[in-house]
Amino acid sequence: MKLNRSFILALCLLFSCNESKEIDIKDFFSLEGDVFLLGEYLTNLSFGLHDIEISSSAESTLLIGIHGSNSEGYEWVYPLQTLNNDTNVVSFFRWDDSSCPNPSIDTLLNSIKTRLDQSPNLKKVILIGHSYGGLLVTMLSEAWDIDVPLHIHSVAGPLKGMGILSSLCNYQPPSSLGAGISLHQWRTIQELDDAFNDLDYDPQEVDIKNSIITRLPKTYKGNKLGHNWSISWVADEISKEE
Repeated sequence: MKLNRSFILALCLLFSCNESKEIDIKDFFSLEGDVFLLGEYLTNLSFGLHDIEISSSAESTLLIGIHGSNSEGYEWVYPLQTLNNDTNVVSFFRWDDSSCPNPSIDTLLNSIKTRLDQSPNLKKVILIGHSYGGLLVTMLSEAWDIDVPLHIHSVAGPLKGMGILSSLCNYQPPSSLGAGISLHQWRTIQELDDAFNDLDYDPQEVDIKNSIITRLPKTYKGNKLGHNWSISWVADEISKEE
C-alpha cells in the first residue's frame, strides 16, 4: 500500500523535512516516527472522512477510526497501523467533538455512502469509535440504511450517557440492533479509566440487545490499561480475528 501524496506532504511538513529526506509508508505504519507528531497530523485534518492510504480494488473493507473528545491523535497511531492490511482501506473521521454528535453522524453516514458508491469492491464497513466517538458510532447504528454489513466497535464509550450529553443532546442509547449490524462494547475497568473513575456509576454499562461485551484487563504491555491505551489493546484483538 502507498500513502496518498497529500498525506505524505503533511507528514513532511510535520517532520520539518528538507528536500533530501523522503517520508514513505514505513514511517507511518511501522511506528518508527514520533507518534505525537503523527497524532498531530490526524487532529489537524479538516472535519470529514479521510483515507490515509491509497486504496486498491483488492480491498473489500472500509475501516474507519473515530476519535473521542479532545483527542490528541497519538492514541490512534498504533491502532491504525495494526489494523492496516491488504483487505482494509484505513480511514479516519474528524468531527466536532465539542458539540452534540447528531450532525456528525449525518456527515459520516453520507460520507460512507459516497465512498461505497465510488468503490463497489468495498463490501463491509468497520467503525471503531473511542470514548465519545464510541457513542457516535453506536448512535449511527440507528440511522444505518445501507445494504452492507456494519461492524461497530465502541471502545471505552460512555453509551449510558453522561450528564449534559443526555439532556442537551437528547441522547438515548439504542435498545437493539438492526439487521446486518453488529456491536462490540469494549469496556475499560472504571477505576483505572481517568475519564470515568470519578463517577459514581460506570457510563459504559448499558444493555443493548445482541451486542457483545468485553471487559478489558488491568494492564497492557506492562502499563495500566486506562482510557487511551484501550484502543491499542482492542486493535490487537480485532487484528487476531482478521
